[in-house]
Amino acid sequence: MSHGQRLNKLSKILIANRGEIACRVMKTARKMNIKTVAVFSDADRHSLHVKMADEAHYIGPSPASESYLRQDKLLEIIKKTGAQAVHPGYGFLSEQAPFAEALAAQGVEFIGPPASAIADMGSKSASKRIMIDAGVSCIPGYHGDNQDEAYLKEQADQVGYPIIIKAVSGGGGKGMRMVFHEKDFMAALRSAKEESIKAFNDDRVILERFFDFQPRHVEVQVMADSHGNALYFSNRDCSVQRRHQKIIEEAPAPGLTPEEHREIGEMAVRAAKAVGYKSAGTVEFIMDTVERKFYFMEMNTRLQVEHPITELVTGVDLVELQLRVSQGEKLPITQDDINVHGHAFEARVYAEDPANNFMPGSGDVKYLSTPAETDNVRIDTSIRQGDAVSVFYDPMIAKLVVWAPDRLSSLSLLHSKLQEYHVVGLSTNIKFLKDLATHPQFESADVHTDFITQHGDSLFPATPNLSDENLALTAVSYLLSQTGKVSVSPWTKSLFSRLNIDHVEELKLRDGDTDIDVKIRCVAPSYFVSVDGRPEVELSANVTVDDNVIVGSGNSADRKLECKIVQDGDNLHVFCDGNETVLSRHVPKYQKADEEAGLDDGVASVEGLVQKIFAGVGDVVKRGDVILQVNVMKMLFDIPAHKDGVISSICFNEGDRVSKGQLLYELDE
Repeated sequence: MSHGQRLNKLSKILIANRGEIACRVMKTARKMNIKTVAVFSDADRHSLHVKMADEAHYIGPSPASESYLRQDKLLEIIKKTGAQAVHPGYGFLSEQAPFAEALAAQGVEFIGPPASAIADMGSKSASKRIMIDAGVSCIPGYHGDNQDEAYLKEQADQVGYPIIIKAVSGGGGKGMRMVFHEKDFMAALRSAKEESIKAFNDDRVILERFFDFQPRHVEVQVMADSHGNALYFSNRDCSVQRRHQKIIEEAPAPGLTPEEHREIGEMAVRAAKAVGYKSAGTVEFIMDTVERKFYFMEMNTRLQVEHPITELVTGVDLVELQLRVSQGEKLPITQDDINVHGHAFEARVYAEDPANNFMPGSGDVKYLSTPAETDNVRIDTSIRQGDAVSVFYDPMIAKLVVWAPDRLSSLSLLHSKLQEYHVVGLSTNIKFLKDLATHPQFESADVHTDFITQHGDSLFPATPNLSDENLALTAVSYLLSQTGKVSVSPWTKSLFSRLNIDHVEELKLRDGDTDIDVKIRCVAPSYFVSVDGRPEVELSANVTVDDNVIVGSGNSADRKLECKIVQDGDNLHVFCDGNETVLSRHVPKYQKADEEAGLDDGVASVEGLVQKIFAGVGDVVKRGDVILQVNVMKMLFDIPAHKDGVISSICFNEGDRVSKGQLLYELDE
């Protein structure tokens, strides 16, 4: 997309960010012949955004507080490189008014809104007052400056329960607590303040009434220039969330009437104009699905993570508009020029464990295979095979974005492409996203912010067992790959060398706690495979091996079979029929003394920092008592005692970093 006259003033920008958003900005900058400067921490030294940039500069150690959040270091690099402007991406310093002011003081353009708008909208209390004055509906609550705990309790009682405590400077669910009963308010308040001070260095909170009528989260993309023009670019539904964080988004929001689309869009424009806004921003609303009313929640004064779906349905490059507006150009289009075509979904692929309350994860991406990108399929990522998802930053691996002419077609395409997304090395939410995309209520657009909780039983189904045919192909493919001779024909010298004898090979596998006994006979040109003594499956097999990836294909009873096996140590990750099954070679119990000894008790299931220790050596604890607290991606997780006992040792101090699998504490009976 090219709008208006060519941008001449801007020749070099610094991107004060990392990961996929840094790569995303670089793509548009390259298209516009603008050179880019990357910054990187120790953890990101070999990252994709460093490779893509025209030049890259070291900014500090891995923790964000020592690198990406260091304004002084960024200003030094800006001066050294001669960058004329800074794109902040999202997160980090993107919504920090002092950073925008510091850039202005050096004559460097901040590719974003004025510092005053960031400050106004960055304060959940101030923004609510401004919106009320601008005639934008707001959620009932307390948005004042008095932060005395007793006073906040009085205000909560007046607003009524259930109520939400929100960090004034918060975002991403951090510093947010839900309170359903008066007796729980003080504990929730202190917990929210503690998390907020850690994440934002600001423990102020506001209180808002929680709507228990299954509301929707609907947001509007806006763009404004410095000439008083502001436009809305359709809207998005982001209702389905976990831990108050988005996981899947769609555009436009389904089920709204043309009048409602216009109403919420015009409210968003009023909100932007009320603070003298410039650049890209997102105005978020809670939708009362009963009364069909919209209530302002907050404005994110930056490019949003989910901006790609807006780009796909409008055909507009939002980053290009940001760059042009930052140089004083007028928006080259009017509201009437913005048309919405089709429907788009974005699924965020995270390193996390949905079955364990979506616990964030980290680790090496040992194998990665993604669907091919097309005009209708887009992948925004910075993660490649061999890269690591770091404990220091958000665990998002990629954003899978799809477009189709209508919602159901788009959703079907999303599910299809998720089936082609294969990751080995760490837990991901891919299976959860596939199950979500095929859930009947999600298909019918019956979405709301409590969707995962309400449908938890049906959103976490067990992975279907491999059929005997697929197990047969898996076993044959694996055994052939181990011979080093994977020529497709059993006539060649291979594992089954004595073809004139009814030779049987046996393979013992495990699927979780279930043993699987596979017996294979080769009678050229076929294989006959019995699984756990059941009738044999006859199949042909073609096998190729590339490094640690085995690809098998064949036919059985006129059914075409395909499987991909990725070897990771003793485990075999089998991708078949759109599902992943993890098998392992059977290990006898006498070789598993460590497991029988219960070495998993009291170990860290994630990587993080020890935030607080609540108990000490010699303390008597009961099962479920919290012993310590671990900070994972700025989210706090309690580590309870796994049984009754006496603490014999605490293996870490507060502030120490722990790795997955390390022993945290020991208990004596």
